[in-house]
Parts: sequence; structure tokens; C-alpha cells
Amino acid sequence: MSSFDFFLRIAIIDLMERILTIDATKYLNKRVKVSGWAEAIRSHGKIIFIDLRDFGGTVQLICSSELAKNIRPEWVIEVEGKISQRPANMINPKIKTGKIEISVEKIIVLSQAKTLPFDISGDGYDISEEKRMKYRYLDLRRQRLRKNMTERQKIIQFIRDFLQKENFIEIETPILTKSTPEGARDFIVPSRLQPKKFYALPQSPQQYKQLLQVGGVERYFQIARCFRDEDPRADRQAEFTQLDLEMSFVGQKEVMQINERLMIALIKKLYPERRIQEIPFPKLSYQKAMERYKTDRPDLRKDKNNKDLLAFCWVIDFPFFEKNDLSINGRAKSKWTFTHNPFSAPKPEFFNDLLAKKNIKNILTSQYDLILNGFEIGGGSIRNHKPEGLESVFEIIGYKKAEIKEKFGHMLEAFEYGAPPHGGIAYGLDRFVAVIQKEENIREVIAFPKTGDSRDLMMGSPSEVSKEQLKELKIKI
Repeated sequence: MSSFDFFLRIAIIDLMERILTIDATKYLNKRVKVSGWAEAIRSHGKIIFIDLRDFGGTVQLICSSELAKNIRPEWVIEVEGKISQRPANMINPKIKTGKIEISVEKIIVLSQAKTLPFDISGDGYDISEEKRMKYRYLDLRRQRLRKNMTERQKIIQFIRDFLQKENFIEIETPILTKSTPEGARDFIVPSRLQPKKFYALPQSPQQYKQLLQVGGVERYFQIARCFRDEDPRADRQAEFTQLDLEMSFVGQKEVMQINERLMIALIKKLYPERRIQEIPFPKLSYQKAMERYKTDRPDLRKDKNNKDLLAFCWVIDFPFFEKNDLSINGRAKSKWTFTHNPFSAPKPEFFNDLLAKKNIKNILTSQYDLILNGFEIGGGSIRNHKPEGLESVFEIIGYKKAEIKEKFGHMLEAFEYGAPPHGGIAYGLDRFVAVIQKEENIREVIAFPKTGDSRDLMMGSPSEVSKEQLKELKIKI
């Protein structure tokens, strides 16, 4: 080989683009560059085998002991070498690259790693959740979580494609909004430019998506971030993700039908090994569900040992209002509250009762919940698009007219300019992905979850802020 050919070859190798391990089988008998983490290292005398891991998977490297003698587990390395077929007795059918290996010619250490605080080769269920969440960036390296994140993205992408074909338009709604009573406590954010005033983080895009309908956006959807300051619960998150959608000129039947088609198409495309127990999805009234199953989230699977069985059902005909027992100044007091959503419409036959504020305990709402294997994955309703109907709801739950105008005047005014009948649904996307992925907890399908009492152990939040920040915000503690 001439000196010119030698230097040309070195230049070509140096200019080589990195490939992903998942694509390595396409480059048989070719030289490639791969980068990732040294997942496992096995020494066999003069030869060292390294399993190199990137986000797509793993590939086996064969190195001389001299070349790889200093490499340690979880070091980040860049490798150049030739891809060849494995001997027949060395094939690993469990991985996609199991028929090939890379004979390493060059290794560059990109970054070293300390010994990890826990093992990431297994599923991680045996490791304390607090430790896993403190080192979440390490926990995410395990195969199970990589798969959960990948499947979550596939589900979201399928939803986007499906709804866009159905003439929905994706619109982002504000994160900084107004504090209004929607069922849970708001997270509030102080305004520096408007002293002594506060924004609220949205519990859902409920009001904005209804205002979009008034604005003529007849089919809206959003993968929406939502925030609720709730009491500690094991399987809830202070911030979570919804699939949120709304449609104009529809009734309950149309909204349920399109969502049923979405679920069926998604399972058929992404999870063909799973079986939907009954199509169309069965419908149960709230009353029958409670009488028969003692819950409004019934698990209708005929064989609960079959983890690939998916039993969807709709629960409908919920009571609009229920009594909420309170203690005020040591005295018991009972008042009406909404069971689901104050913006829901009653069933048409109860609209006059709502306006008259009579027969309250028997008023049924147009709410519909979608249940999967005993979990509520979505809920929605046909909305109250007439201002007098919405005002009656707030009066029944105890608001004075002045309070209604202060908190919801923007909605009532909007409805006076021609609001179409509309309805929609919101899915708890984290819960849906968890059920589909056969995970017991939604934290397993969220990249950076919080504890049940809303702490981020990795970032150390919530945290104190400086006196200077508080001073800017005109806040004293």
C-alpha cells in the first residue's frame, strides 16, 4: 500500500458517519463507526467482547485485549471496525443484531463513568423507587424504560396521524392562565409585571378548547400538559399529559364513535397481538355499573389472567350533581357539587330542570367515560353551550352572580356571540400507555416523574427561592 493510499484510507475512516446499532445489519462486510455505552464486557484471554448499547439496541464488538484493556462498564465509547457474520454457534436470536459482530480497529473513549448506584441490566422493579427516581437519567438506560418511551411516542404519533386525517387541527393553548374552580387545586404563578396578581397553570385546556369552538375551529386536538395540585396519591402526578379533543355540531353518539374508531385502529396497527374483547364497545349506565360491579370503572375482561385481552367499555348517564359534606366553623354543612365537569350539559330532557334549579339530585349529565381493563382512560361530555345553562350550574353549586361573572364572565360572554353545540373528551395519556404496556404505575411511562407527594428527587424540587426573587415578585414569607 502506497503512503497516499494509507492516508486516504485514514481520511475516509475519520470522515465516516456514525450509524445506529439497529441499522448495523445493513452494512455487512463494511467498515462502520458506532458510538454508545459499554453495556457488558467479557474477557477471553487475548480477545475482549463488548456489548455496545445505544438507544436503538445493542451490538457485539470483538476487540484485542490491548485495544480494550482499559474499558469499563458504562463508559461512552466511539468505535470503528468491520461488520462480519457471526459463526453459526455464536448467533444470538434474542437481539436484532444477533447474527453480526464488529471487529474493532479503533476505540475512542468519549467519557468515563463511575460505578452506577444500581444495576440497569434488569427490569428495575426490585430497586427502591426513590433511588430510581433520584438517578432517573440512569434508570432510563434500562431496556424496559427505553421501550416504554418508544411505544409512547408511537402511540402519540398514531393519534396525531389519525386525527389529522379526520380533519382535526392541533392547536396549543396557554400554560399561564386564570385560576378558576375546575375540581382540583390550581398551581398558581405570581406575576412580576402585575404585582399581587397570579396566573394559574391549567388543570386542563377545557375552557380554551370550548372557546376554540366558538371561534369556528370545529375539530381541535392537543397533546396537552395539565397541572393539578392534589393531595398525595400513589398513582397520580402533579403534571400529566392528556390527549384533548373537541368537536362542533355533534352529540354524544358521534364523539363516542370517533373515539372508538381511534382506539380500534390504534390497537390493530400498533398492538396486533392484543385482542379487543368486544366491538362495538359495550355501554353501561352509571347506575347499572354501580349495582353490578360496585364501581364506575368496571373490569369486564372475561379472562383476567390473559394480559393480552383488552376490555373497553363506555359508562354513561352519570348524575350531574352530588352532595358534598363540609364542616364550616365546626358545623356540618351539605352543598351541591358537580360530579365531573361544571361545563357539561345535562341530558336534553333535564335542561329545563337545570334552568329551574329543581329535581337536582335526578339530573343526569351527558358525561361519558371510556374504561379499559378497570381503568378510566378517558372522559368527556357534550358541553353546555348556552350561557343560561352554564350560569345555572354555577348557581346550583353555590356561586353568587358576581362571583360567576368574575370567574367565568369570559365564557358567558363568548357564548352570547353564537356558540355551536360541541363536545369532546380528554384521555389520561400516561394511564393509557401504562395499561397498554402492562405497567402497574404511570411513573414507568413518564420520562421524569415525580413522587406521590409531587417531589422531583433528581432535581431537588420544589425548592426555596432567593430573597431577591421574592422581592421582585412583591412576596413576603
